[in-house]
Amino acid sequence: MKFRSVFDIIGPVMVGPSSSHTAGAARIGLVARHLFQTQPEWADIHLYGSFAKTYQGHGTDVALVGGILGFDTDDPRIPDALKMAEEKGMKVTFIEEKDDHDHPNTVRIRLGKGDDRMELVGISIGGGKVEVKELDGFKLRLSGNHPAILVVHNDRYGAIASVAAALAEEEINIGHMEVSRKDKGKEALMVIEVDQNVSTELLKKIGSLSAIEKVTKIHD
Repeated sequence: MKFRSVFDIIGPVMVGPSSSHTAGAARIGLVARHLFQTQPEWADIHLYGSFAKTYQGHGTDVALVGGILGFDTDDPRIPDALKMAEEKGMKVTFIEEKDDHDHPNTVRIRLGKGDDRMELVGISIGGGKVEVKELDGFKLRLSGNHPAILVVHNDRYGAIASVAAALAEEEINIGHMEVSRKDKGKEALMVIEVDQNVSTELLKKIGSLSAIEKVTKIHD
């Protein structure tokens, strides 16, 4: 296994005690916040495996909620995240799941505000690194460590090519791309990790393309 730098070995700058259970959890929560795009009114957090057994002692609970509040891994407010969520009127519920999952550090986060809902499944793979494995029923692989755009679209000819062309016009290089769909000809999801942050203007341009329903971005 190769590491890009010493920081990949020792993990990120973070509020401890654990890169997997704290920093990784905070990053999953932060990705959820970016995708939901606003502070939710409530959060149901389902914990699996090691997360379910040790989440209070390792600070996984405050880290996940801190991420959902928009705090990064090194934010000194993370230890007070549960109290701050309560002060902001966000109801948080933790559910310790008995079933095993594919990865021991797995969490399913459900967020809601008014009629808006979102659900994702994330795993902490060590050293503060994470993957989002599922989003609103779509299977995917999103690291959250690089700028990315997520595009919900109708599964039809030309949709993917039009988004790729829009990125190419702005000289945005694609580092990783995958497409997931629930059924042929139905709703689909593009996950595109890029080498630099995407401007709001470009997001609006992509959102206006034929067959595109929704566009969201995540910064590294």
